[in-house]
Amino acid sequence: MLGPLELRAGTGEVVPIAGARLRTLLILLALDAGRNVSADRLIEGVWGEAPPAAAPNALQALVSRLRRAAPDLRIEATPTGYRLAIDPAKVDVHRFQRSEPGEALKLWRGDPEFPEVAAAEAVRLHQLHFSAQKAWLATELTHRDVTPDLEALVAAHPLDEPLVALLIKALRRNGSPGRALDVFERARRRLADQLGADPSAELAQLHLELLREQPAPQRGNLPAELSSFVGREADVRAVRALIGTHRLVTLTGPGGSGKTRLSVEVGARLPGGVWRAELAPVRDAAEIPQAILTALDLREQVLLGVRRDPLERLRDAVAGRELLLILDNCEHLIEAAAEVADLLLRAAPGLRLLATSREPLGIPGEGLYPVEPLALPPADADTAAAAGFPAVRLLLDRATSFTLTDANVAPVVRICRALDGMPLAIELAAARLRTLPATVLAGRLADRFRLLTGGNRTALPRHQTLRAVVDWSWDLLSEAERRLWRRLAAFPGGADIAAVEQVCEADLDLLGALVDKSLLVLGTDGRYRMLETIREYGLERLTEAGEFEPLRRSIAAHLLALAREAEPHLRRAEQLTWMARLREEHDNLHASLRAALAAGDRVTAIALVANLGWYWWLCGHRTEGAALCTEALALDGPADRRELALACTLAALNGVEGPMEFTQVKAFFDRAVELAVPDHDGHPGLRMVGLVAALYGTRQDDALRAAERIADDPDPWLRAVVKMMIGQVRLNFGEPAEVAERDLRAALGEFRVVGDRWGIGFTLSALADLTAARGDLAQAVGWQREAIDLLKEVGIREEVPQMCAKLAHQLWLAGEPDEARRTIEEARRYALDLGIPEIMASVHHAYATIARAEGRLDEAREQVDRTAALIADSTLAPQFRAMTQSTRGLIEAAAGDFAAARAHHEAALRIAVVTRDSPVIAQVLAGWADLALREGDPERAAFLLGAADSVRGSVDRTIDEAVIVAREARAALGDAGFEAAFGRGDGITMTTALAAAGLDPAAEGAHRERGEDEQQPGGPEQ
Repeated sequence: MLGPLELRAGTGEVVPIAGARLRTLLILLALDAGRNVSADRLIEGVWGEAPPAAAPNALQALVSRLRRAAPDLRIEATPTGYRLAIDPAKVDVHRFQRSEPGEALKLWRGDPEFPEVAAAEAVRLHQLHFSAQKAWLATELTHRDVTPDLEALVAAHPLDEPLVALLIKALRRNGSPGRALDVFERARRRLADQLGADPSAELAQLHLELLREQPAPQRGNLPAELSSFVGREADVRAVRALIGTHRLVTLTGPGGSGKTRLSVEVGARLPGGVWRAELAPVRDAAEIPQAILTALDLREQVLLGVRRDPLERLRDAVAGRELLLILDNCEHLIEAAAEVADLLLRAAPGLRLLATSREPLGIPGEGLYPVEPLALPPADADTAAAAGFPAVRLLLDRATSFTLTDANVAPVVRICRALDGMPLAIELAAARLRTLPATVLAGRLADRFRLLTGGNRTALPRHQTLRAVVDWSWDLLSEAERRLWRRLAAFPGGADIAAVEQVCEADLDLLGALVDKSLLVLGTDGRYRMLETIREYGLERLTEAGEFEPLRRSIAAHLLALAREAEPHLRRAEQLTWMARLREEHDNLHASLRAALAAGDRVTAIALVANLGWYWWLCGHRTEGAALCTEALALDGPADRRELALACTLAALNGVEGPMEFTQVKAFFDRAVELAVPDHDGHPGLRMVGLVAALYGTRQDDALRAAERIADDPDPWLRAVVKMMIGQVRLNFGEPAEVAERDLRAALGEFRVVGDRWGIGFTLSALADLTAARGDLAQAVGWQREAIDLLKEVGIREEVPQMCAKLAHQLWLAGEPDEARRTIEEARRYALDLGIPEIMASVHHAYATIARAEGRLDEAREQVDRTAALIADSTLAPQFRAMTQSTRGLIEAAAGDFAAARAHHEAALRIAVVTRDSPVIAQVLAGWADLALREGDPERAAFLLGAADSVRGSVDRTIDEAVIVAREARAALGDAGFEAAFGRGDGITMTTALAAAGLDPAAEGAHRERGEDEQQPGGPEQ
């Protein structure tokens, strides 16, 4: 319970406990494991201030559900409540309280999900967890460096004096007394400002001891830093180790990355003399030796009127000495600095050099250490997690009187991520937090160069504003290097060598120069990228140079050529390779498309959406893809007719599962038909659009005729798609399953030859449904699993949760409830990641279906209510609303509320009939049969089952209520009576289904819902 509730069997396998009420009940019982928990406490915990009318009975039913869900748990009834008969040692909460700190911390997995009635217990456990952290770190202090852990905790608990004392001790032990004094001073200020109190006796004593310690003065000229050193302890250790094996080490990185501060911290922790020469003010290369002599405090003595060469003097001065010399900011005099460094290293065996530069010195034996940005928290980090990341810790450290809270953690994380974790930029942002709320600052970082200007007045001028930092790098470049910088800035997703050569017109030497100067980073994927601040600066310079529009067109032409080359391969066996190639360029492709939209360049925009639409469909970018297609089509101006037709087709296809209204989807398909020019050598989508438009117009005959026209198309992929669609059409319109299965099997064969994993997966899933319907669940499960694996391989995310939900139901029917629960939990995780309401609704509906069948009616009702809420404003298939209403009717009928059940079933059937989707109508009629049987009319139940099979055109054994009703009605009527009543249902059609259920067809308009005036092909489970 120390984290999300998790129940494990003796084998270690997780036992699913679904439903908030059931989980709350288990938590309350486990908190008092082995002891009686009163019914009043359980009722208050489960239902809060709104308990049901018969609360004790409802609690008893909930306990029964918990016993069924976890049969190995012993839940005993007592005179006043219930007791979980379990050894407390098997409950992590109780083990936690009895364990040593180190062992206790291993048990903690996150925030407990306790109900309000147990809030005090949750607070107590959090306090115990915090105490365990402090006790454990106090023990670890003597074995390792725990400074980063303590800094993160102090950031989250800045007023906890024992914790601050631990951090001071750790810094003192780590050889950082200056930082320890700084921690004390900040704690003293916080205590005074927020509590009006002085430091505790322990803190005051530690402070006094630090002041009394008199370490031997270090020879050298290192500055005493005024601010703390945050987030670079691992870097200090790594650079010290590198200095031990290399006489020359160069810290490289872009401006503002913290190279200078790191060099000073490293020098301060090394024995012997450490001297630092600041080269930033030096403008003449010949002055470098004198600048170093001045730093070494070696004044010139003129003998007999002869003035010696400064370089000779410097060489002689260091020749017999052992020291570390820091050459800071070498980049603007890189060649001269390299020559001086080389001469000194050859002349002085005891000399070690630590240089900071935006590019290497390029001397043999040089050790390079790239100074990376500070580690960043994930975008959704909570307060505790964010406080542990160096970038956030630095911001909090530099922002006076600013405290990280649940209310401001999101903008704080956005600030750090937007600034790439660059220390100088974060420090400038921290200064702005004195005058701007974090939310406002985070929202205005698009104008970062104007905003981040309030730096340290004593710093070098180029470190006082963000623009000055980047200006310094710009000024050091040649014109060719500047041109490459500003052109590469137009690639938000980075660029490969081909783009650099073809679009930026640069050679490899020029590219390497920007990498060496820390303006580009070469990734492991072979792409060159810029930090966002560097890229924003380059875009400004691109606009200033008047190159934005020509470069936009060049990039668009380059990317469009890639998209056109990739597009046909997306329907073949090599689709994974080409999808990976497009994913690499995804950000660039979308940026180029948006730039074309902003420029009103309809030709380019239409060409891009026409060639990217199927990629969006496959890769799960359907909502965004539909919106981009719509924007492109809304532009004025000319465009290629074929590409316009494709853009309309792909706007509709992607819009089906997005926020697009069904009428708009249909309009796009109709427009595509008008524009399409069938061409056997052209895009197969244009030859297919007539069929798809007919399907969306619910014109079965038109659809079949359109299918016949392209049934023998030379493109095998198109032939397969046609067969797959026609198979689904036959099922939707109630044709025999055997006929539809022939089409689907033929489609599967074609898809396997072509190698299209999307087509194979979708067809397999449809065949799995048919196979399950005739009772071959083993084959169905195998095909459904293969379909899911194929879609995962391609990256089609939207369909995976729904296929997993179908697989879970088929597993449950096959007698594998545990595997079914694991599968439906997988579906839930996928749906949560997607964040699409309709997909999450399909998972809740699957939960409700299984829970209802298992008799867990409260849980089923809770899940179907969530389903209904999620699809309340949906523009997607109304078939799902019909199924949701039918499931509600089944639940209420099982609960004995026949009036409510009848109302839900009526709403379901009226919606279903309008959709003209025979499997859905048949499923709803089976629900009516269930109600008839419960009301004591087995003959009517048998008739309605016959009507369901007649509408569907076949039997479906996956509708478990139909199987149960048939068995019980047959038992009540006898074989002859059942067959006679069942036979009277033969001949019922979609148009007579309402009358068969005893409903007035004329009243159907009152039950129409949004978007239900026409059928949409396929329901949520088809």
